Amino acid sequence: MASQQFLSPKRVVPSRQIKRFTLAEANRTLPLVGRIVADVLKTHELLVKLQLQLAQTPAKDQAAMQKQLDAATVKLNGYAEELHHIGCEMKDLQNGVVDFIGRHQGHDVCLCWKLGEESIGYWHEQQSGFAGRQPIATLQED
Repeated sequence: MASQQFLSPKRVVPSRQIKRFTLAEANRTLPLVGRIVADVLKTHELLVKLQLQLAQTPAKDQAAMQKQLDAATVKLNGYAEELHHIGCEMKDLQNGVVDFIGRHQGHDVCLCWKLGEESIGYWHEQQSGFAGRQPIATLQED
């Protein structure tokens, strides 16, 4: 079975201040973010397949398979970096969940979007994650 460390891109360490979005700003990025996230999901699926194939590949053929795996990993890391430059963070590689930092009652929260949603419909406290999603109607931006 494949190890989780190979299924996720390395976390990109922010080199600048955190971008904070209003709900409107975050929603405006969704056409671009959605395209990148769709590419992330395809590439992640390819990585999983390659990892499973590598485990079943004869030793003499593993070098070529490893090159494909490495190329897909570089591609996935590139997509994560693109999202970072936009100012959001990929949270779930299998379901396409992305968080944007927003504000609620004077503190940072996550504006939470999932591939397939037309707009950001939920937010959650930074420590609660996807399970703590609340309807966007309850968000009180400042």
